[in-house]
Amino acid sequence: MPADGGAPLQRGGVGYARAMELEERIDRLESTDEIRQLVAKYALSLDMRDLDAHVNLFAPDIRVSRERTGRAHLKRWLDDTLRLQFTGTSHHTGNHIIEFRDADHAIGVVYSKNEHETGDKWVIMQMIYWDEYERIEGRWLFRRRLPCYWYATDLNAPPVGAEKMRWPDRERYDGAYHELWPSWKAFWANPPGPDEPEVAAPAPLGEFLDTMRSGAPEPKIRVR
Repeated sequence: MPADGGAPLQRGGVGYARAMELEERIDRLESTDEIRQLVAKYALSLDMRDLDAHVNLFAPDIRVSRERTGRAHLKRWLDDTLRLQFTGTSHHTGNHIIEFRDADHAIGVVYSKNEHETGDKWVIMQMIYWDEYERIEGRWLFRRRLPCYWYATDLNAPPVGAEKMRWPDRERYDGAYHELWPSWKAFWANPPGPDEPEVAAPAPLGEFLDTMRSGAPEPKIRVR
């Protein structure tokens, strides 16, 4: 029944279509906000070491390794990582782009600037997360988080040069901060010529991330 007390909306009619469109738009707005809250909850629960709250942000059958799935295995993996490598952490999330595949599936990119107390060192890190989100039983959860690192280094040692991942007492290595995006290599491989540059058409609405990715494979990430 319409709010004004008029005749009920007829399925297939213009009013019904408009009402359904409005309902879908409201759902999309609410979903966007819930996904952004999901990212904020990830940072807080991780930094405060509430591992139950943390793993419950992931799909119940989350893949932890080739052989193991589920929140219990994720909790064990996190406990080992956080207890053995860090004394304390703080994750500061920033830019967040969300694009929907359908009503219950979305992808996203999140910038994160992190600080870590590890022994007598203070390690700062810059990275992005490449996310897959899924709505399961009415709640938005992480289906997957792929951490792509630019650098990690002691606060007093700027990470100039290659192999910017520089944890104390560990071998240096390269992160995967740029590997999701073909534009990084293309930019350096193609300096401008004398002619006016061409400009590609804008990405279709809701396909900004896929357009930037251009079908590039996902990198293998070293997370420890």
